[in-house]
Amino acid sequence: MRYRETFDRPVHTEDVWIPTRDGTRLHARIWRPADAAADPVPALLEYLPYRKSDWTAPRDAQRHPWYAGHGYASVRVDLRGSGDSEGVMLDEYTATELADGVDVVDWLAAQDWCTGKVGMFGISWGGFNALQIAALRPEPLKAIVTVCSTDDRYDNDVHYMGGAVLGIDMLAWAGTMLAFTARPPDPAQVGADRWLPLWRERLDAITPYLHTWLDHQQRDDYWRHGSVCEDYSAVDAAVLAVGGWADPYRDTVLRLVEHLDPGRVRGLIGPWSHQYPDRGLPPGPAIGFLQETLRWWDQHLKDADTGIMAEPALRAWINDPVPPATSYTTMPGRWVGADSWPTPAVTWDERPLGEPGAAPVTVRSPHHTGLDAGRFFPFGNPTDLPPDQREEDGRSVCFDSPPLTARTEILGRPRVRLRLDSATPRAHVIARVCDVAPDGSSTLVTRGVLNLLSRHGRERADAWVPGTFEDVEFELNATGYAFPPGHRVRVAVSDTYWPWVWPHGERGSLTVLPGGSAVLLPVRDPAYDAGRAPIRFEEPEQAVPLAVTVDAPDPAAPPRPERVVRHDVATGEWSLEVDPNYGGSRTYPDGLRYEESAREVYRIRAGDPLSAVAVSRWTIRLRRPDGWDASVTTSTELRATATEFIMESTLVARANGETVADRSWHRTTPRTSG
Repeated sequence: MRYRETFDRPVHTEDVWIPTRDGTRLHARIWRPADAAADPVPALLEYLPYRKSDWTAPRDAQRHPWYAGHGYASVRVDLRGSGDSEGVMLDEYTATELADGVDVVDWLAAQDWCTGKVGMFGISWGGFNALQIAALRPEPLKAIVTVCSTDDRYDNDVHYMGGAVLGIDMLAWAGTMLAFTARPPDPAQVGADRWLPLWRERLDAITPYLHTWLDHQQRDDYWRHGSVCEDYSAVDAAVLAVGGWADPYRDTVLRLVEHLDPGRVRGLIGPWSHQYPDRGLPPGPAIGFLQETLRWWDQHLKDADTGIMAEPALRAWINDPVPPATSYTTMPGRWVGADSWPTPAVTWDERPLGEPGAAPVTVRSPHHTGLDAGRFFPFGNPTDLPPDQREEDGRSVCFDSPPLTARTEILGRPRVRLRLDSATPRAHVIARVCDVAPDGSSTLVTRGVLNLLSRHGRERADAWVPGTFEDVEFELNATGYAFPPGHRVRVAVSDTYWPWVWPHGERGSLTVLPGGSAVLLPVRDPAYDAGRAPIRFEEPEQAVPLAVTVDAPDPAAPPRPERVVRHDVATGEWSLEVDPNYGGSRTYPDGLRYEESAREVYRIRAGDPLSAVAVSRWTIRLRRPDGWDASVTTSTELRATATEFIMESTLVARANGETVADRSWHRTTPRTSG
């Protein structure tokens, strides 16, 4: 990593209030060239709720000053009701959030230091709303960089997958957002006399987002809102879409390259987790992402021919085979390019799971199948990725290929077609593709989920008629992977995947006819690389890091593992305890002390799908040497009966030892599809 201390254009930083159409003001931090009033520059906007004054401050310091030093006004804005902005925040990606974003874009374009051209960038939430605001077409917005985001809020986010309720992140993210939304504004930014009234306004308006998300168990207008896959033609800004093979949003990159204007879109998928690709967090290798995005901005906001549009439409990393591990500092592999997506370099290789007339097999997996799934959102932590899949494979029905005679490279979204019957009207089917080495170790390559209720469409719930065979086909997550000769391709099928997938209320089983079933692999021909220029990136470069002090582990305290699986043999209960480890407690250069502790617990008993329970608990404390001290404690729990989901949430907020809010919620909702 190279750190830039000086730039050709000295950087000026200021905090400002940006008005929205209803008078609510959003708090912004602007880094721009000091001479921008005399020599205007384009503006870049990163717009999200994660608090520029503390939570994202270290990450912001890496990139916003860097962009400013290269001739841009780089702007970080807290969403309405978050960080230091006014108002309240009621859900993700609301119409108000997007309208505010349009107002910010227009405001930036009108400043005397701006040329009138604006770009947006962001990872995760900021990548989501960059794409969504682009679909609203504010005139000044000419280009975006969307990293680890989705074009489909229903089927490619943290709530549902393949029509199935996501247990691990539906609950965990709802718990996280309850705690995050309850954090107070900073009196150092909004004033000692205003922070508490603003905080009370937020706390009075809070309702757990989980209630809303579980009220919409099929794909309806709630999820269509903000899903640009509903109308790709609405996006006319230039789009650089970025993802990582260890990130759950990688499929979006392929869809955007396929459906957007080929002259206005480029895709980039590396080996990365849910992180910007220059940060150097596992799995690497990191790239000079800021330099690469600078080429994008200069091309589309300064009308400079940087060569970025001469790059392949899709640049993707192909992972070389690796033994299973929960973290890789650097993945072996190589970059490949495709001039379009789909690409003629990839063809479908259909592999039957059995001979014609092969005997039916029964799939009836233990309910703790899925405990070795790894983290839904890998962040580069030591326990993020799936471990050796042998135990998971043993809880599934496996179909293995013969040993491969040659290297087989796949790129894209494999598909599984199963001829099956379900013993119950409601059921799930989960398929994993694994790389099985000669020593028996099993490395997860990709996976997919289908709620059989949604097999005819995510907008409906069609009960299965037991005793009836149907062909069901579903996509697995995209991947770039090379199977070596001598290894086997394994397709592992299960009907449970806890806690990623919330189990239906009935204990069922599936009957699969192997001869009528197949895996379809998107096999890439390496001969396509002949004569093509190699794909290269610069080494990572950033601005000088923010001097944040992160707490070291307390040697006197018992160790707190990130991920622990426990089995109570007497009761048959399995539990998974997770520390999401978003960064822990730290102290900032201005004296702000930010303390954070979170724990997630997922429990289920053998043979009893109604025993599933998921719990998220958070404690956050902010304080300053001047005596300001505020804290938030939350708990969120989800369980279910055969007919309804049950949600319990609590929130306690305190300021300088006094209780500001003490709230609890009990909510039930029918299980229409989950």
